[in-house]
Amino acid sequence: MKRHQEAPLPGSASLPAWLAWQADQQPQAIALRHKRLGIWQQWRWAELQQQVAALAVGLAAQGFAAGHSLVLLSHPRPEVLLLSLAAQWLGGEAVALDPQQPVRDLQAILLHVQPRWLLVEDAEALHSLPRDLPTPALLLYAEGRGLQQRVGPGWLSVAQLQQAGAALPAPALLASNKAVAFRFWRVDGRGELQQQALQHGHLLQAGSQLLQAEGLTANEDALASRAFASSAQVRYLLAPWLQAGFRLNFPENLATRDNDRRELGPTLVAGTRETYSRLEQLARSRLPPTGSWQRALVDRVLQPDAGRFWRWAGHYSVIRPLRDVLGFSRTRVPLLLGAPLAENTRHFFAVLGVEVRNWPDNAEWQQRPLQAEASTHQWRPSATPPLQA
Repeated sequence: MKRHQEAPLPGSASLPAWLAWQADQQPQAIALRHKRLGIWQQWRWAELQQQVAALAVGLAAQGFAAGHSLVLLSHPRPEVLLLSLAAQWLGGEAVALDPQQPVRDLQAILLHVQPRWLLVEDAEALHSLPRDLPTPALLLYAEGRGLQQRVGPGWLSVAQLQQAGAALPAPALLASNKAVAFRFWRVDGRGELQQQALQHGHLLQAGSQLLQAEGLTANEDALASRAFASSAQVRYLLAPWLQAGFRLNFPENLATRDNDRRELGPTLVAGTRETYSRLEQLARSRLPPTGSWQRALVDRVLQPDAGRFWRWAGHYSVIRPLRDVLGFSRTRVPLLLGAPLAENTRHFFAVLGVEVRNWPDNAEWQQRPLQAEASTHQWRPSATPPLQA
């Protein structure tokens, strides 16, 4: 009889330790889904752990070790998540960069960090790199289209890295509770660089608080429509996913995220103030023209003080169709990460029966001097050429 692992202890657990535990407890349950070319692809927990272990082997073969940083420049997709866990498995950290931030800020961060191990999503992400950024020791890419003429020594697709490690035994799990799991960078309003460093223990503690407060279980379906490029996303979506063992879903891309949410009907939504504001505008764009009698009836139903009769009368003709349009038909845990909603937006969702709960982003930013990381100079030869020479 198979002997199951003990649950990770709160004082010593790490994100990869929780992945290993879920793979042991529910190996055939669906862990991750990603829509590609209109079809949902899925990974089970055991399969996910094997792929993370294979990527960890591949990274280790490229010299990645405890204390190193893997920089990830990509929109939300499974490869980013798996590589983050692989880097953490080896005792390293993931540095997730949001490709939607201003190019000037993004390039300032990259020139400061000067990544030795770097993932770019595709050719477009590659072109956003600073022209004078030194060539990384390992440059990974998720999508090879448009890169055929550029691929050179030290370039690998994520699939190639995983394939190289798949035939070898899994490395020892080196992640620790006190180690940094994620590091985030930004440029503040004064043009100065700031960073956040989040330890495994802090992320898991925040995840536990969310699980208890919201009553999350392994039966949830969550949609990750933003990259894990903020501390709130990793604390209140990534950590709870690993601890509770529910399903995490990635849309095909940002342009399809609203259609994918409608199709999926997630029970857990974790959005920002901008997310809910955009969804409110989307719903209002579907309403009858202003000034028509139909619009007058809809506006009456959507008033906060509409009363029981109007609310009953409009449930099937207005409220339920709008929840379907937004993909909130099954949502029971609508979370707001970071800054609170504008009052009119909060009222709008409340009328639809969506009581948005705010989980603020309390992580502190620290100033950093505008100098390259000291460790960078230790590995890079003085003659290292710029990446896009």
